[in-house]
Amino acid sequence: MLGPAFSIKDRRGALPSDSAFLCLALQQDAWLQSVPLCLAGFVVQGSTGEAPYLTQQERLEVMSYVRQAVPKDKLLLAGSGCESTQGTIEMTERMAEAGADAALVVTPCYFRGGMTSTALIHHYTQVAEASPIPVVLYSVPANTSLELPTEAAIVLAQHPNIVGLKDSGGDVTRLGLLVHKTQNEDFQVLAGSAGFLLAAYTVGAVGGICALANVLGAPLCQMERLWRAGRWDEARELQHRLIEPNMAVTRRFGISGLKQAMEWFGYSGGPCRAPLLPLTEAQVSELRQDFTSNGWL
Repeated sequence: MLGPAFSIKDRRGALPSDSAFLCLALQQDAWLQSVPLCLAGFVVQGSTGEAPYLTQQERLEVMSYVRQAVPKDKLLLAGSGCESTQGTIEMTERMAEAGADAALVVTPCYFRGGMTSTALIHHYTQVAEASPIPVVLYSVPANTSLELPTEAAIVLAQHPNIVGLKDSGGDVTRLGLLVHKTQNEDFQVLAGSAGFLLAAYTVGAVGGICALANVLGAPLCQMERLWRAGRWDEARELQHRLIEPNMAVTRRFGISGLKQAMEWFGYSGGPCRAPLLPLTEAQVSELRQDFTSNGWL
């Protein structure tokens, strides 16, 4: 299980200046120090980190800071995907220089009609060939309106520097097929959301990268332990209680919802960057209900 790290910003939605950075950084330090020990590591500059809204320099600055704060025994993945292959190669190289252990590379999607299996295989192969660190594929169709084709993922799994896939689509049948078809490769399948994490485990996924881990990391780790111990009823009950909060901080209210929830659990990531807006009072009430009705607040 890996936790996607949020991005700290000031009230204008900007990354802090040098003079303000240490003060705000203490908040993220507190979050890093309080996360469950069972988390294998963190993802920086993925979807939860608002990577599309940060400049390239900002993305690297965030990565550099987190590398200093995260213990060396924790895996650190960096989102390095860009729309062009060359841009992705350059960002991946720079993330590696900043201390990333592996690169999480989202599918390019702006020219979606041209993103065939052939084009995506070529893109990821070029990135993997040039990357000094292992590459993890990232399919998140809710954000890109593009799912990495199953056949493309199976082909790419054969590349020695492509070591896994984070799949946020929620199709458990697809996850099971990917596990089955790549079982002879050095390749791991990861669930991309807490809402179907238990189901993903049952078909062979090795873990997850879940936004909800920012606030409910310990219960997610507990669910994994229950599953591994064969305590199915308890694991299923816990999964049921996680579904609504997970939906609330992903598809319903997104990063704005997650950052609001973090306030209730003693953390602060600041506002989202425009054009994302903070939640309205009515939305905050709905969000809180999703957590309280499931016993988390």
